[in-house]
Amino acid sequence: MTDTYPIDAVIAWVDGDDPAHREKRLRFATKDQTQNDEVGGEIRFSSIGEIYYCVASLLRFAPFIRKIFIVTDGQDPQLGDFIGRFFPETETEVEIIDHKVIYRGYEDCLPVFNSLSIETMLWRIPGLSEHYIYLNDDFMLISPVTREDFFQDGKAICYASKFSLHFGKLLRAVKPKRGGVRIFGFKDAMINAADVAGEKRHFLYIGHIPLAQKRSVFEKFYTEHPEAMEKNMRPRFREPFQYNPQELCYLLGTAGGACTVKPRKGKDLYIKPKDRPGYMERKLRRFDKSKTALFCCFNSLGYASEKDIETATRWIRRRLSIEQTPATF
Repeated sequence: MTDTYPIDAVIAWVDGDDPAHREKRLRFATKDQTQNDEVGGEIRFSSIGEIYYCVASLLRFAPFIRKIFIVTDGQDPQLGDFIGRFFPETETEVEIIDHKVIYRGYEDCLPVFNSLSIETMLWRIPGLSEHYIYLNDDFMLISPVTREDFFQDGKAICYASKFSLHFGKLLRAVKPKRGGVRIFGFKDAMINAADVAGEKRHFLYIGHIPLAQKRSVFEKFYTEHPEAMEKNMRPRFREPFQYNPQELCYLLGTAGGACTVKPRKGKDLYIKPKDRPGYMERKLRRFDKSKTALFCCFNSLGYASEKDIETATRWIRRRLSIEQTPATF
């Protein structure tokens, strides 16, 4: 029997090329933060229309989504005409949520330019369903999905592999520095989440994919541990003590029976631009050959050459049956 509870989607989005947003970001950032691409560099906030493709993939391949919430800082991607043109019959609503809404009561922390901080507060979106899917705007669905690909018997599905916490911390300790700084990366935030959750043995190595989440897991934990929420949601720019909130949800949820872990292998495809001839074409051919992949991530596509960007976006448009680029919407 198919579950019938509502499922929403939440997308964190920023148009870092907006002059007003860029001026505000630079006003609060230090020189070191702006020179670190993992923290406050330009590429971290750049936008080449990914939000259109992310939303289009949900509307095309996940029509069961009740509502899409796009969380922004005083911005609006202006999706109305695009959705009306390519998805005129969709029943999925789209709502823009400003940071001021999720940071209500904590307005002194704004503005925030830090995805980990913002993700900590997403569960406070008014009207958000208990079951929701979180995406960055560079995530996409690339094949039809069902509700059961994300939730089964009310439990959120975590596509991940278990990773030794001790070994993860050892790798972090010996990680070489870059420019005199040890880079705080994706895995480090997962390790920190394990510490917050009280996990001693392992963390769940999640990928750059849409993540099924349970709002009540956050509500319960943060009600009991408000200091854990406040410490993580305050930094304007990424700090090495922060944790990945989605990882925290999975660790708490698996311990409490709200989440279940399944193998990630074969479910997702990841592409990060590299300065190698033919890299983009080879990756996309692999995408097309996959019979099991449901998700993909075009990470930091702004780093790619113009040729590779055109190759990637042309592939995306074909996959989503959209004939125009975002610039012409």
